[in-house]
Amino acid sequence: MPSANGVTVRAIETNTQTMSASSPFSVQAAPLPRAKFADPAVTADGEARASVDLRGLETLWFNTGTLCNLACKTCYIESSPTNDALVYLTLDEVRTYLDEIARDCLPTREIAFTGGEPFMNRDMVLILELCLGRGYEVLVLTNAMRPMRRFEGQILALTNREKLVMRVSLDHFTKAVHEAERGPDTWDKALDGINWLSANDFQTAIAGRQLPGESEAEARAGYAALFAQHGWQVDANDLAQLVLFPEMDATADTPEITTSCWEITGADPASIMCASSRMVIKRKGAENPVVAACTLLPYDDEFTLGETLADASRPVALNHPHCSRFCVLGGATCSA
Repeated sequence: MPSANGVTVRAIETNTQTMSASSPFSVQAAPLPRAKFADPAVTADGEARASVDLRGLETLWFNTGTLCNLACKTCYIESSPTNDALVYLTLDEVRTYLDEIARDCLPTREIAFTGGEPFMNRDMVLILELCLGRGYEVLVLTNAMRPMRRFEGQILALTNREKLVMRVSLDHFTKAVHEAERGPDTWDKALDGINWLSANDFQTAIAGRQLPGESEAEARAGYAALFAQHGWQVDANDLAQLVLFPEMDATADTPEITTSCWEITGADPASIMCASSRMVIKRKGAENPVVAACTLLPYDDEFTLGETLADASRPVALNHPHCSRFCVLGGATCSA
């Protein structure tokens, strides 16, 4: 979640940026100089680039495929009804990685799923049953719309569903802003899905964002009022129950992270996502899945670490704008 430092950085940036017409969350910022994030070892200024060691695999993410029922304006992974750049993972492919965790006694407590929309994958409920049956905490990032609702009966019948958290994307606490990002006729359907989850006692979290110029306190107050209006048992002040993500724009300028930045920013390398998590993806046309450094960089070969979790245990150089803006300066994490 945004640290005090991250909030300060965004506040300063917001004062010098203007809203883009493409999305309520987009801003016009100075473009990223081409010299930045070019060398995994050194920055454009010749300083040693920071890297992060894997302290222990606490969370293993699976991207179930990039197909989605929506085509949001600023989706960082460009999910849509036609984007199958990342294809569906199968039950057997997920099982292979769970078996590796068990064989190597990895300290994994959480299995998490993102997309695309995970419930576009017809194996999704079987995959959830497998993970819950092995005793993992399970997190699913969903829009709670039709793809999820078609599996209502199977979801209700899941084993150990008290260990399951459904994190629903609700881009803002107002219909107008949410639908400006996600498209018309998406607000009421999302709320109906959250109502269904709430009525059936699922652990529910919300993933939201702040408008440029909107403080975190203002955003949380707005969401709190929405939650109270609908009777949802979601605490807007709990950083895990309402996750507010910083914006990601790989084309906008942001500082490179050097080894001295840990002391300057006060950020702890152990708090960065790639210190405790990895993500399994399968690219279109590939024979096997591979393991990426994190959820944010599924297309970048530099952050593809190998086919196994053992291959993917090496350090990760923070050589991407997302490493700076989202993780270090934004203080954000995708995990619960």
